[in-house]
Amino acid sequence: MAFGMNTPPISRLHERWGWFLGLGLLLIVFGVIAFANLFAATVASVFYIGMLMLIGGIAHLVHAFQVKGWEHALYWGLSGLLYTLACLLAFWTPALTAVVLTLLMAMALVVAGIFRIWIGIRLRPQRGSGWIVLAGVVTAVAGLIIALGWPVNSLLILGIFLAADLVMQGSAMLALALAARSA
Repeated sequence: MAFGMNTPPISRLHERWGWFLGLGLLLIVFGVIAFANLFAATVASVFYIGMLMLIGGIAHLVHAFQVKGWEHALYWGLSGLLYTLACLLAFWTPALTAVVLTLLMAMALVVAGIFRIWIGIRLRPQRGSGWIVLAGVVTAVAGLIIALGWPVNSLLILGIFLAADLVMQGSAMLALALAARSA
């Protein structure tokens, strides 16, 4: 069953199933390595975010020279400088950046969890609304646990999220490869 016009059926992926298998195994290996050294995975996460901020800063600075009007150029230029400064902070002090990002992540999880709980309650008595409430509770509790362990846990949390994401993405690629192989 296709989800969109551009979604290839699984039978078309059959000839490339080996690539998906290899990618899945590689992602799982990287995830296991990240789980083995959570601090290094956290630093890698901070550097990745720093690179994204650098790219965003450069894009804003380039855009600042292309807009008309000094107030727009000033806005884009200051925005680009702030992104670039945040990038430099991430590269110079990755531990401090990890502390800040962990706190922001904890707050975001709590807010997202509360929002999901509210949505689930508003959807009652629809079927499945209880699952939305449960998902919201789990998300909010995860955020609270991270917040309660902050700042001590800051050097591990981002690494845990990166490692878990790598393993989950690798597992998804393995499942896709096996489905494509048997198609």
